[in-house]
Amino acid sequence: MGRVFLLELQGKAYRCRFCDTPLALSDHVLSRSFTCRRGRAYLFSNVVNITLGPQEERLMMSGLHTVEDIFCCCCGQILGWKYVVAHDKNQRYKEGKSVLERWRIADDVGDELNLDARAGSSDSENS
Repeated sequence: MGRVFLLELQGKAYRCRFCDTPLALSDHVLSRSFTCRRGRAYLFSNVVNITLGPQEERLMMSGLHTVEDIFCCCCGQILGWKYVVAHDKNQRYKEGKSVLERWRIADDVGDELNLDARAGSSDSENS
């Protein structure tokens, strides 16, 4: 494995709660109303400083999806998942987007942007 170069983000950002690595800008949040097994999650259009796990099929509350787990490139903690393929045509807007679990990320976005919306979209795994 080579040397890890971190991309620094300019602006209000979300960071890995475990090692403070910048992950995404607050401007890249598409939805704050996702739910995962352990609570709230946010849908992002773009995340950085991550590595992706292998693709796998997962049955989630919104249907079957092909996803890749997202890991912090510095500390290796799992942070969420990336949608590769949504098998239901109504869920295709998620393809290429990333979900970060709220309890695994910290923010420097301030209180006005840190309001969790009502839970409306839910994509925790069916177990």
